[in-house]
Amino acid sequence: MEALSSLIAGFGVLADPMNIVYMFVGIMLGVLIGVLPGLGGANGVAILLPLTFAMSPVSAIIMLSSIYWGALFGGAITSILFNIPGEPWSVATTFDGHPMAQKGKAGEALTAAFTGSFIGAFFAVVLITFMAPIIAKFALKFGPAEFFAVYLLTFCSFVGMGKEPPAKVLAVMALGFALAAVGIDTVTGQLRMTFGSVELLRGFDFLVAVIGLFGVGEILLTMEEGLAFKGKSAAINMRVVLHTWKQLPKFWLGCLRSAVVGCWMGITPGGATPASFMSYGLAKRFSKRGNEFGKGELEGVVMPEVGAHAAGTAALLPMLTLGIPGSPTAAVLLGGLLIWGLQPGPLLFVEQKDFVWGLIASIYLGNIAGLLVVLTTVPLFAAILRVPFSVIAPIILVVCAVGAYTVHNATMDIAVMLVFGVIGYVFKKLDYPLAPLVLALVLGDMAESSFRQAMLVSQGNLGIFWSNPLVGSIVTLALVMLFWPLISAGIQRLRGGGAKHAAAE
Repeated sequence: MEALSSLIAGFGVLADPMNIVYMFVGIMLGVLIGVLPGLGGANGVAILLPLTFAMSPVSAIIMLSSIYWGALFGGAITSILFNIPGEPWSVATTFDGHPMAQKGKAGEALTAAFTGSFIGAFFAVVLITFMAPIIAKFALKFGPAEFFAVYLLTFCSFVGMGKEPPAKVLAVMALGFALAAVGIDTVTGQLRMTFGSVELLRGFDFLVAVIGLFGVGEILLTMEEGLAFKGKSAAINMRVVLHTWKQLPKFWLGCLRSAVVGCWMGITPGGATPASFMSYGLAKRFSKRGNEFGKGELEGVVMPEVGAHAAGTAALLPMLTLGIPGSPTAAVLLGGLLIWGLQPGPLLFVEQKDFVWGLIASIYLGNIAGLLVVLTTVPLFAAILRVPFSVIAPIILVVCAVGAYTVHNATMDIAVMLVFGVIGYVFKKLDYPLAPLVLALVLGDMAESSFRQAMLVSQGNLGIFWSNPLVGSIVTLALVMLFWPLISAGIQRLRGGGAKHAAAE
C-alpha cells in the first residue's frame, strides 16, 4: 500500500503541464532517434542532455527518459519496413517483422511490435513499483562470475534452443567472438589483432556491423531479386490495430515469459539486446509454429519487443537503487543525476522521494503516450514503402553511411559497414544465421572480461561458477539449454522405449 500511495504522489508531480509537454517532446525526439540507424538511445540522450541543464531535475529526467521510451518504440519502424535495425535491440524484430512487411502486413507487424513494447514496459514498471527493495538486494549479489553466467546463459540458449543447425550457429558465433576480440584488451591493455592499423584500435563497433549486416546486406539481396520491395502496401488504421489486438491474447504465456526474461536481463544487467534475442529464441522453441519463424510470424514480432522493452525499463531499477546502470542509456541518465546533484542509491528513495516516484509515474504515462504517438504517426513511415526501390535504395545507403559515420565520426567505419554488408549478403545466401554473429559481437568482450575477472578472483579455479546457489543455478540452466537437443532426444527415446515395453506386455 505504501508503494501505491507513493505512486499516487508521483502522479501529482506530473500535474505540472510543462512536464507533460516535455514528455511528448521527448517521445517524438526518441522515435526519430530510434528510426535513424546508428544514433541510438544512449547517444540521443547524451546529445540532448545539455538542453536539460536549465530545467528542474524532475522535468529533465522525465524528458530524457521519454526520449529513451521513444527510441525503444521507434527502433521497430525501420526494422520492419526496411530490415534495418534502428536500434541494436531491434535486430530480432527484423527476423519476422520484415517478412510480414514484404507480405503486405506491415501495419499488423508494426501494431504488434508497438503493443509488445507497451506490454514489456508496463510489466517492468509494475515490477519496479512493488519489488524495488527485494530486487535491489538481489542485484547487489552480482559479481564477475554471475555476470559471465548470464552471458553464458544467453549464448547457450541460442545454440541449444534455436532451430538452426548447432554447427552453423557455433561457426558464426565463433566469428563474432573473434571480431569482438579485435582492439585493446580491456584486462591487460595489450593490442589484439590490429595488424598495425590505428583504426582497429577501438575494434569493430557493434552498431556499424549491424547497419552493414542488415541494412547493406538487405539492399544487395533486393537488388539481386529485381530492384523492388516485396511489400508495397503498408496501411495502419483502427481496423488493422483492432484485428491485430484480437490475435495477441493467445500469446499471453509467451508475453509473460518474455517479460520475465526482459526484467531479468535488465536488472542483472544483461541489456535489452540479449533480452530480445533470448525472448525470440525461447518463443521459437516453445511455439507450436516455431518452424514458421523467420517467414513472417506475428508471435516472432511481439516477443522480442516485449523482452527488449521490459529490459530497457527494468534497467532503471539498479540505476536508481544502487547506482549501477543496467544499460548504456541508464548510464547516461546516471551521469545526468550526478550533474543535478542527486546521488543514486537506497537513500534516494528517502531524500528525493518526489523525484523518484515522479520518474516512475512518468514511465506509466510515457508508455501510454508513446504507444499512441507511434500508432498515429507511423503511416508517415509506412508510406515510404510505396516509393520505388530505385529511388529509396540510394537514400537508405546514405542514411546507413551517415549512421555508421556518426558512431565515431570516422570514415573508416563506412568501409567497415560495406564489408559487413557483403558478409551479411553471403551469409544469407548460404543460409547461415546472422543473429548469433551479432550476439557474439556485442557481448563477446563483456563476457570475456567477466570470465577473466572471475578467474583472477578464484586464481584459475572454475569452481567459482558453482561457488554459490545463484551463480550455480544460472550456469546449470545454461548447460541444460546448451545440451537440450540431446536431453530432449534422450527423453523421447526413453518414452518410446517405455511405450514399446508396455505394448509388449
